[in-house]
Amino acid sequence: MRMSDQPDRAEAEAAVRVLLRWAGEDPAREGLLDTPKRVVEAYRDWFSGYADDPAEYLARTFEEVAGYDEMIVLRDIEFESHCEHHMAPIIGKAHVGYLPDGKVVGISKLARVVETYARRFQVQEKMTAQIARCIEHVLQPRGVAVVVEGAHECMTTRGIHKRGVSMVTSKMIGAFREDARTRGEFLQFIGMTPGR
Repeated sequence: MRMSDQPDRAEAEAAVRVLLRWAGEDPAREGLLDTPKRVVEAYRDWFSGYADDPAEYLARTFEEVAGYDEMIVLRDIEFESHCEHHMAPIIGKAHVGYLPDGKVVGISKLARVVETYARRFQVQEKMTAQIARCIEHVLQPRGVAVVVEGAHECMTTRGIHKRGVSMVTSKMIGAFREDARTRGEFLQFIGMTPGR
């Protein structure tokens, strides 16, 4: 979206009032007077990922790692995202692993990459691939593995109304895709049994 196409805050608040009226409410009712402002602030937080470049978080690396070249895994990275089809929450966790090739990155930076992509309208499959490709592009490791588990509120609060269901997606690159033992080790680290 070009910046000239970006609606201002007043337009965003007016859109919330329209939705309130469409739902059958009166936006002038006392309890709803500040709702448009609150919704706009919530959107600013929920979709802050559009203002960030996840690759920048990975730019600072460390090369003095005493020859460490084994798997690095950060698991159970909790995230909140929103489905681009229904604008409903996706709540879950991501597991990220990579095989360094001479440089490593601070572990909080991996979590920030997940967070940046999650704070955009998403499809879980796309988000999984974006996280993996970003790490691959910037760190250029021997391999990258990403597994994302998400509960989609668009399925639990509307439509089929099925609770307790989670979706699992994965993206394996390099050694994780080519070597079943490496992939199996990663899946064990994150508590998933290979082949199940």
